[in-house]
Amino acid sequence: MSAMNIPQSSFPRIIIIGGGFGGIALAKKLSKKEVQVVLIDKHNYHTFQPLLYQVSTGGLEPDSIAYPIRKVLQGYPNFYFRLAEVLQIDTGKRKIKTNIGEIQYNYLVVATGSETNFFGNKNIKTLGMAMKTIPQSLNLRSLILENFEQALLTDDLHERDSLMNFVIVGGGPTGVELAGALAEIKKGILPKDYPDLDTRRAQINLIQGSDRILPAMSEVASKKAEQFLEGLGVHVWKNVRVTDYDGKLVTTNNDISFNSETLVWAAGVKAVNIEGLDAKELLSRGNRLKVNRFNQVEGFNEIFAVGDVAQMETEAFPNGHPMMAQPAMQQGEHLGENLVRIVENKALKPFKYRDKGSMATVGRNKAVVDLPKFKFQGVFAWFVWMFVHLYFLIGFRNRVVVFINWVYNYIRFDREARLIIRPFKKIHQ
Repeated sequence: MSAMNIPQSSFPRIIIIGGGFGGIALAKKLSKKEVQVVLIDKHNYHTFQPLLYQVSTGGLEPDSIAYPIRKVLQGYPNFYFRLAEVLQIDTGKRKIKTNIGEIQYNYLVVATGSETNFFGNKNIKTLGMAMKTIPQSLNLRSLILENFEQALLTDDLHERDSLMNFVIVGGGPTGVELAGALAEIKKGILPKDYPDLDTRRAQINLIQGSDRILPAMSEVASKKAEQFLEGLGVHVWKNVRVTDYDGKLVTTNNDISFNSETLVWAAGVKAVNIEGLDAKELLSRGNRLKVNRFNQVEGFNEIFAVGDVAQMETEAFPNGHPMMAQPAMQQGEHLGENLVRIVENKALKPFKYRDKGSMATVGRNKAVVDLPKFKFQGVFAWFVWMFVHLYFLIGFRNRVVVFINWVYNYIRFDREARLIIRPFKKIHQ
């Protein structure tokens, strides 16, 4: 037995670091093959990140978008899961060091995903809110609700407006969807919950550094999404970059500033690196590991990377594939096939990404969808968005719970999960 109580095996040992979209897809592909699979993650659940914003805004409870990793891979032979944090990779000795011990590998797959990129701004990192994990989303949910509770108690109009002013930085799908959800709360829920508060003064500001929101989507989708947001009362600011935040004042690269108690940072992500594979020559833009067309990390035959952490430069994607679920899942499945080919001494097949399109929802009956051959917006796009997200959720129960929540929220125009389960105390300078 190793330090992690994993038995020795005649099968080659494949260690997967990370239980995100890429790691889970890979583990499933290897489920019944003649290999020993060890999946390591610091959480015992997989998070469906595209719906985190609905947890933040009270539309869903966190357990409906999380799924136990052990249950995903239940019944798979030669599969082991360990709840641990990987501290270091020793590439020379082919072993990894974790907070619960060390373990040898024959093949290693890094699927650590990404984290919020604050681009070196320490104030925003300390005082702003990220929304990349379930705990962060619950913190944001608590802060939003606490702000309205606090707004009820103050006679200072300036402070009240600051508490009800939300600034979202980043006009990608996360920022757009969060802004739309907050606008719907302002319109349909706040007047009923807080009849003694003038909730019409609440403001939602979406700040985008470039000249359009949803820059990765078509111009048609960008324009329509902006129209949807403005129709909901969201203030969309383009060609504006946030430079600092002191906990109360948001400053930008021009004369515009915002008095706000809540800044949500959704302006970018960077790959999560591990010591031992963090040399400058291995990393590219966004801290991503350089990999070849077989997902092998440059300079290593036995170490691979998939998903957000992998930078595979191709003619179609000179800056690497989008840091989204689809590339991660496709790379995970493809690498599963290639690892079996390695074990069977067969030639590897290069990875080719099949772009299935992109989409974003702006709120009730409002979404934009870009498919390879079709682009559409509005009610039909919204139904397509819902169907796709339900389809890719892991677990029958989660699909049913989310579907019932969405139907209820649609009929009642409500969000039942607006609960301060765990109060969040914001740091002030």
